[in-house]
Amino acid sequence: MLTQSATVEAVDGGTLVNDFSIEVATVNGSGSQTANIVLMRTIFQMGVPVSGKNLFPSNIAGLPTWFQIRANHKGYKARKAGIDLMICMNPETAKEDVAKVRPGTLLIYDEPLKLDALRSDLHFCAVPFQKLVAAACPEPKLHKLVKNMIYVGVAAQMLDLDMDEVKAAIAKQLDGKQKAIDLNQGAVQAGFDWAAAEAPRQNRLKIVRDDKTQGQIIVDGNTACALGAMFAGVTVVAWYPITPSSSAIENLIDYAKVYRKDPVTGKLNVAIVQMEDEIASAGVVVGAGWAGARAMTATSGPGISLMSEFIGLGYFAECPGVFLDVTRMGPSTGLPTRTSQGDVELCAKCSHGDTLHICLYPGSMEECFQFTYQAFDLAERYQTPVFVVSDLDLGMQNWASQPFAYPEGDFDRGKVLGEEELKVIQDWGRYKDVDGDGVCQRTLPGTPGGKGAYFARGTGHNPYALYSEKPEEFLATVDRLKKKFLTARASVPGPLLTGPGVQRGILAYGSSDPAVVEARDLLSEKHGKDTDYLRVRALPFTDAVEEFIASHDVVYVVEQNRDGQMTNLLREFFPQHSMRMKKVLHYDSTAITAQTIVDQINAAEN
Repeated sequence: MLTQSATVEAVDGGTLVNDFSIEVATVNGSGSQTANIVLMRTIFQMGVPVSGKNLFPSNIAGLPTWFQIRANHKGYKARKAGIDLMICMNPETAKEDVAKVRPGTLLIYDEPLKLDALRSDLHFCAVPFQKLVAAACPEPKLHKLVKNMIYVGVAAQMLDLDMDEVKAAIAKQLDGKQKAIDLNQGAVQAGFDWAAAEAPRQNRLKIVRDDKTQGQIIVDGNTACALGAMFAGVTVVAWYPITPSSSAIENLIDYAKVYRKDPVTGKLNVAIVQMEDEIASAGVVVGAGWAGARAMTATSGPGISLMSEFIGLGYFAECPGVFLDVTRMGPSTGLPTRTSQGDVELCAKCSHGDTLHICLYPGSMEECFQFTYQAFDLAERYQTPVFVVSDLDLGMQNWASQPFAYPEGDFDRGKVLGEEELKVIQDWGRYKDVDGDGVCQRTLPGTPGGKGAYFARGTGHNPYALYSEKPEEFLATVDRLKKKFLTARASVPGPLLTGPGVQRGILAYGSSDPAVVEARDLLSEKHGKDTDYLRVRALPFTDAVEEFIASHDVVYVVEQNRDGQMTNLLREFFPQHSMRMKKVLHYDSTAITAQTIVDQINAAEN
C-alpha cells in the first residue's frame, strides 16, 4: 500500500516535467477561485505554458466545483484526459474524486476525510488544513477563505514552485489590497513550510523554470471581446445578464469608466444599459444601429432565441448590430455553466423565413478581440446583424495568449451617404442595389437636406422602401439579401490551412482548435496518420473551404454538439462534397480533449 510516509516515485520510471494536469475539487463560494488562479499563474510566471478550466455549478454557492490546470511545455491548451494531481477539499465529492483518478495519482486532501482508506494504489498526502489555517490566520471568520491558500503552499513545495513567484501571483490577483495580500501570503507560506517538514517527497511531478510564456498574457475571451468592442468604438450596449456572457459586458463597463469618459464633461461617451429582458436588448441594438450608433449586445443561446424576432427585423430592414453569443449547453436551460458549440445553426439562420447571417468563429483570445472589433465594421458595411459565436470555454476560461495587436485603419461605416452626395442623386432608393453587390446605400437619420431619413421596413418592400406585396418585388428583395450575404465572403476572416498535403483532412472551428492541434500530433506520432487541418473562421464560407473539402478523400469535421451543426451547414452549401465529410462529435458538456478526436478518427478507419 502506498502511504504518506513513502517517497512517491515516478510510476513509469520517469518524471513528468512541465507536462501534467492538476484538478482541485472544492465547494462553490468558498473562495477557491483566487487560490486556483494563483496556482495557475505561478506556473505561468515560471515560463511554463498553462491553461485553466473552471467547472462550476449553476447556483450561487454550496455545490461542487472543480478547477483544472494543465501545464504543458509544448503549449497544448486543451483539456487533458486524466488527472496527475488531485486536491480534494470537498467532503461531498471526495469519494467520487478519489474513484475517478488513475493508479499512481498524487492526491492531496484534508486530513479528516481519511481518503487513504479508499484505495491502495494512490499516493496520499493528508494535510491538517484547519490546524494550519488557525495558526496562520488570527481571524476565525476568514479561515474559510484563507484555507484554500494552504493547498497552494503544499502544492508549491511538492512541485518545486518558486515561492517568490507564488507571492507575486497573490499580489497581482489581489491588486493592491495589502492586508489581504499579507494574509494570503502567510497562509501559503504555512502550507509550504508544513509540506517541507511533513509531506512525502515525490519525484513524479515537477515544474522547472522555462521561458515559453515570455511576453504572453493570461486572459479570458469575454475580457478580450470587451476590449475588442471598446476599440471598435461601440457607442450603445443593451444587454440582459445571462451566463456565460455577462462578464463580457461587466468588463466593458469597467473599461468604459476608465477609457470612455469625455475629458470635458466627465460623462461616458458610450451608453451601456441593462434592459428588462433580451427582447428589449435586441430592439435597442437594431434601433440604435438604424440611427447610426455602433451597437451591440452579449447573450447566450436562450437569449438569442428571445431576440430572434428583432434579429430578423435587423436582417430584413438592413440595420447593423453586433450580437456576441457565448454558447452554453442546451437545449432549454440545459447546463448553463458548461460549454458547447450548440448555437451554430441558431446563429446562422436566426429568425423565421429565409435568413442567413454573417457569423465569426474566434478560436483564440487574440481572435476574440480581433473578431469583435471586426464585427462592427462588417455589420455597418453589410448593414445587417453580425454574430460573434464564442462559447463558455473561450469566454470564461483562462488561456495564455500573445498580446493583442492594435487595430489598424479607420472604422468602416460602409455606404453611408452624406448631404452632398444626396444632393446629386436624383433617383434615391434605400433598397436599390446600385453597385450590383447586393449592398445598398443608406443614410443616417438627421442628415441635412431632406433626404437624410429613410423608412426602414420589416414588411415586404420595393427598392424605394415602399410597402409591396408584389411577388416579383419580394423575390428580388430576398434574393438580393442572399447576394449581399455571399458578397461578404470577400470581407470575413478566411480559413487557416496547415498540413503536409495528404488526403486525410480535419476541419474545425472555435474552441475545438487546441484539441485538434494536439490530436494531429498524437495521430502522427503514435498512429502514423498525418492530417491536413483547416480551421473555419467565418460564415459565409469562402472558396478555400470548398477547395479543402474537395481536395481530400475524407474530412473529419470536429465540433462540440450532438448533431454536427457545422457539418450540416457545410453539406447545405457544398452538397456535391457531402459524402467526404464525417462527424467527430463531443457533447457531454466538458471541453473536448485531443484523445476524443484521436479515438473517433481511429475508430472510423478501423
